[in-house]
Amino acid sequence: MDIYFLAFALAMDSVALSLANGANCKDLKTFEVMKMAFMFSFFQAIMPFLGYILGISFVDFISDIDHFIAFVILVFLGIKMIRQSDEIKDDECLVRLDNKTLIIGAFATSIDALAVGVTFSFAEISILNACVIIGVVCFILCVLGCYIGKYAGEILEKKAMILGGIILMIIGVKILITHLFDVA
Repeated sequence: MDIYFLAFALAMDSVALSLANGANCKDLKTFEVMKMAFMFSFFQAIMPFLGYILGISFVDFISDIDHFIAFVILVFLGIKMIRQSDEIKDDECLVRLDNKTLIIGAFATSIDALAVGVTFSFAEISILNACVIIGVVCFILCVLGCYIGKYAGEILEKKAMILGGIILMIIGVKILITHLFDVA
């Protein structure tokens, strides 16, 4: 169940952009919505895998403190997301831009997923299953976000980032508490 909450939290950057695009581009066609959602979800799915590969290479060296590292990374990302919620200023329609710009936006919104992928290397998790879940959840939320953005606009944009940040911090605290009580 945690993977679904994590997928939801990771998707919030992409969902915030989808909400902004829906609000700013009222005439989006279904193909454009799907293209944007696919690009965001592809990067959200692939980045944890890359982080996992990175983490696996040094997990043996830090296995005694991996829970503290996961906690710090997730809480840091959560705080960062909450702080960035005040900085959302997407006045342009992202999908109206070229594919290169769309890829850059998808990459930028998935950096957090790379860091989370590193934490996956400390846990017993099926990385492929986790990546698929993260990608599918992101895709669905981005499509919904785009259409909701057409109607609710900027009101929900900042709240999505704040909610995602809170969820990341809760998961980080849960990892730390679970490990500390298992060891004690």
